[in-house]
Amino acid sequence: MRLEYFQMVDRIADLDVGERRITVSAQVPQQSSIFEGHFPGYPLMPGVLLIETMAQTSGWLLIALLKFERMPFLASVKEAKMRDFIKPGEPLTVDAHVVHDGSGFAVTDARISVDGKLKCNATLTFRHTPFPNADLRGHMQQMAQQIGFPAQAMS
Repeated sequence: MRLEYFQMVDRIADLDVGERRITVSAQVPQQSSIFEGHFPGYPLMPGVLLIETMAQTSGWLLIALLKFERMPFLASVKEAKMRDFIKPGEPLTVDAHVVHDGSGFAVTDARISVDGKLKCNATLTFRHTPFPNADLRGHMQQMAQQIGFPAQAMS
């Protein structure tokens, strides 16, 4: 994870386009300026960044399902539940699956676990549109390679 750059996904562990599901791994950094204010003396991963982590995981799934033709943008967050604290240095497993897709929108259910224990979950809605420009598409393709996005899912 590179929190300051909002790069929340380290590696795609499993992507099943047919089942419309994804699992990624992410390592919360041991040190980050984020933790200096959240909270002094008791650093915790901010809930908003956990939601972003679930959104990015869902986004990679949607990019695969949309064959890199469209870009998903987070539109709404429902039923977000922070069930337990996540501390610096913890390894995250993030799972998401599509529960609805149509009319330019998609809905996913996502969850974050640490060592098999559910820490948070949410239902997320995305609007997906054609990539607004070639630069963004190129950046996303470059990021995809860095996190182990399956080559067959890029075309």
